[in-house]
Amino acid sequence: MSDHDRQPRSSVPPRPLIEKTPNGETATAQRLAMNRTGSFEWDLKARTLDVDDAGLLVFGLDPLTFDSRPESVVERLEPSERARLDMAIDEAIRGGRSSYSVHIRVPLDGGKDQWAHIQARILRRDDGRAQRVIGVVRDATAEVTHSAFVLDLEKRRQRQTNIIERTTSALSRAVTVDDVTAALTGPGGLARLGADGLALGLVENTSLNVIALSGDPLEAINGLGSGGLDRRFPLADTVLSGRPRFLNSVSGLAHRYPVVAPHAGQLRFRAAAYLPLVAQARSLGSLALFYREETAFNADERNLCLGLAAIVAQSLQRATLFDEEREFATGLQATMLPRRIQEIEGGEIAVRYHAAWSGRQVGGDWYDVIALPKNRFGIVVGDVQGHDTHAAAIMGQLRIALRAYAGEGHSPSTVLARASRFLAELDTERFATCTYAQVDLASGTVRVVRAGHLGPLIRHMDGRVGSPQVRGGLPLGISTDFEYEEFPGTRLDLVPGDTLVLYTDGLVEEPGGDIETGVQALIHEVSEGPAGARALADHLSDRLWERWGSGDDVALLVLRRSPDPGSPRAPRLHLYIHQADPEGLSDARTIVRQALNDWDMSELADDAELVTGELLVNVLLHTEGGAVLTLEVLPEPVRRVRLSVQDRSSVWPRRRSPGETATSGRGLLLLDAVAARWGIESRGEGKAVWCEIGSSAPPPPTGRK
Repeated sequence: MSDHDRQPRSSVPPRPLIEKTPNGETATAQRLAMNRTGSFEWDLKARTLDVDDAGLLVFGLDPLTFDSRPESVVERLEPSERARLDMAIDEAIRGGRSSYSVHIRVPLDGGKDQWAHIQARILRRDDGRAQRVIGVVRDATAEVTHSAFVLDLEKRRQRQTNIIERTTSALSRAVTVDDVTAALTGPGGLARLGADGLALGLVENTSLNVIALSGDPLEAINGLGSGGLDRRFPLADTVLSGRPRFLNSVSGLAHRYPVVAPHAGQLRFRAAAYLPLVAQARSLGSLALFYREETAFNADERNLCLGLAAIVAQSLQRATLFDEEREFATGLQATMLPRRIQEIEGGEIAVRYHAAWSGRQVGGDWYDVIALPKNRFGIVVGDVQGHDTHAAAIMGQLRIALRAYAGEGHSPSTVLARASRFLAELDTERFATCTYAQVDLASGTVRVVRAGHLGPLIRHMDGRVGSPQVRGGLPLGISTDFEYEEFPGTRLDLVPGDTLVLYTDGLVEEPGGDIETGVQALIHEVSEGPAGARALADHLSDRLWERWGSGDDVALLVLRRSPDPGSPRAPRLHLYIHQADPEGLSDARTIVRQALNDWDMSELADDAELVTGELLVNVLLHTEGGAVLTLEVLPEPVRRVRLSVQDRSSVWPRRRSPGETATSGRGLLLLDAVAARWGIESRGEGKAVWCEIGSSAPPPPTGRK
């Protein structure tokens, strides 16, 4: 720069703001100045900065006092802006770039700020070192402010979109009205709505029932209008008027609704939106949203609130319809099932029915207990194909028909054959599966038949659970269509304390899973559950029906034969050993030994275990059924136990003289050698082999020699 150019600017007369060219047109510099754009030249070696008047105005400097030092510009900036400018320049110069661009906020003398946009080009020497920087600087306040407004607007709109999306997603999973209220008031509910509190009221006849509250304090919010449709309260007024109310202060709320004034001191919010809930031209109720921060309720905020109200209204309408349909379906199903189950002598029986969570899609599952002659009774659990009201109607007819056939005294096989014929004659495409059993608790005999249904389970006194192989036929209806009405029966024996479990597939079938996995889970829960029939039925319902997702109906029947533990002085044990159970013999021997140890008679355990094995092997090898083992302490003064094995065969065992190489025939010889007494008795359809093990004579009186 020349010496003349370095003279103080105060000695140079001010130039006119707008200069004209000889032809009268505005010069380029003046045109830029009119757009608040100036230029500058920065000599890096001389450390001088030459800025025209328009550029100085952008930097907020007075052209008359500027001293051409770069520091005069930089010192005006706040530290954060200064650091950002230095970083942009340093990165460009050291990085070998030819230009840089940066926005900085410049403070003005009046206390306001303006934004300056610097766009510069770096001139370098032949060796690449930066020599000068020339560029333009312009007032970017308008565009930055507009950009900030756009960003803020986009941020607010994104927030509104997120609120709508999260609320829609949460309510899309709501099935019942309780689900809707849980989604609104549960964890994260208020955050999804972007509110600090809410009150939800539903119209019921001529009253408004507040079904959901959230926020602090709930007592004050609850005082805002639950009860009759009274216009003095904001919730009711919103319902009756059908128009939303947006209030940006508690004083405004109290002024509009004076009845709320006593609660005003307890309210911790500053704004509220009362929104009508309308779906298909039907007024469902009203929703109140409360905000702790000041809210102006501009057009966007109002649209957001109205959108939330529409989503909640649609969800409530859907949920209300579902609840009504479910109430209708469960009511229909309840009328098809027995109203009560009679008490039974010698045992305890419990039934449970659970409808699927699928609205009107009820199923055809059922249970029944039927009184029969000679103190016997029939039990049945079944399932009609399909999940609709037609299936429920067929179930009701089939249940009544099966009850009538059983009451006529027919055998279980005949009962199912006639029930199958009845279902086929209904001219329906539906079929049914069921398990039916005739029970005599006096003897413990259970005669079971199946028609394409799952077999029963038996829980023994020691907690073991058996799955007996019960023969069966085709499902009811199908068996008649195929002209194969054969339903072979199977006899089971319940010893005192045993429990029989009948169930439908909804208890063990997980959607998309293997039913065998569900059966094993059921066996585990039956084994681990409580002993009582009612308690066990509740346990199975809680642990399994809800576990599989409640997607199917469930009918469950639990029958327990009353236990016979004897008395404290003469305890007793009953055990049933299935013929098809390979581990039953070993388990029986172990249980006998453990019982004698528990009764403080371990000195008799070896002989009793040996006799148990011999008698059970004889039954399991030479008869066609299982055996009932009874072990009891005799109440006489003689220290002795009585062991009995009962089977259904009428053939009595014979004493034989086996040769030296014979592998059998020594059972009675061994029994005669070990037992103090033994014998054979006729028992109903079969016999019982019994023996007494222990002392053969009473012990001498205490204190005498």
